[in-house]
Amino acid sequence: MTERNTPPGATRTGVRVALVTCAELPELEDDDRLVIEPLAARGIDAEPAVWDDPTVDWAAFDLAVLRSPWDYVDRRERFVEWAGRVPRLANPADVVAWNTEKTYLERLAADGVPVVPTDWVRPGETWEAPGAGEYVVKPAVGAGSRDAGRYDLAYPGQRDLAAAHVARLQAAGRLVMVQPYLAAVDTDGETGLLFLGGEFSHAIRKGAMLEGPDPAGSGERPPGLYRPERIEARRPSPAQREVAEKVLAAIPGGAERLLYARVDLIPGPDGSPVLVELELTEPSLFLDRADGAAERFAEAIARRL
Repeated sequence: MTERNTPPGATRTGVRVALVTCAELPELEDDDRLVIEPLAARGIDAEPAVWDDPTVDWAAFDLAVLRSPWDYVDRRERFVEWAGRVPRLANPADVVAWNTEKTYLERLAADGVPVVPTDWVRPGETWEAPGAGEYVVKPAVGAGSRDAGRYDLAYPGQRDLAAAHVARLQAAGRLVMVQPYLAAVDTDGETGLLFLGGEFSHAIRKGAMLEGPDPAGSGERPPGLYRPERIEARRPSPAQREVAEKVLAAIPGGAERLLYARVDLIPGPDGSPVLVELELTEPSLFLDRADGAAERFAEAIARRL
């Protein structure tokens, strides 16, 4: 039996870690592969494993680390059920179930976390579009900004497109989110704060991704698992660090159970940071954007073992 109480930094032998991915990325993304070498230096054998591959013996791994299973969006229930069967999963299966539907924003808002205001439109409900303003329409279960669109409701054509987008998601049985578009994302961008092993590691800036109406207006999805992003390193402000810590403190069960977390913030109308997404399931960690980040992630995994 593998010894799981080895002190941090000690040499291990025969320890296996699965880096969980999807069939479209069987060898992981380049960024995720950066942790393999520092894990090997600690005597830990890390290898990619596709989450829905029936030949994988998950019990044979000392730990399964969710990395890029991005194709779960269309079959979330199956993914959550699979997560519950993996003996040792990071982040834990109950966190996966809670975090893969963005209704977690309601829970965090109730706990006093500043979040982007959100209207929820369920299948069969009537949506009354606001009179004007820019809004984002997207599904409550989604990743990589797929099936998301930005609409300026002052223009009748875009109002019609927004209504059609909501109706299309409803017809597919999906819970819809409608949020005001925060203009600061066009200038300041979105800040993602990365936490590894419970400690702040680094931060990145993401540029605006939604430049207009959903390109899938015909009902066709854009190709790929996600939309391309413009990423650069960023030093977060004290206010952003404070909000991120408040977010983590409100996570059910406690943030100490998490191997990793990414807190995505955007300046609100008054300039103060608000939460747009909390990524606890399969976030990109952008290990290549910060010196030592891959080492820190490897050490967090070693401590978890």
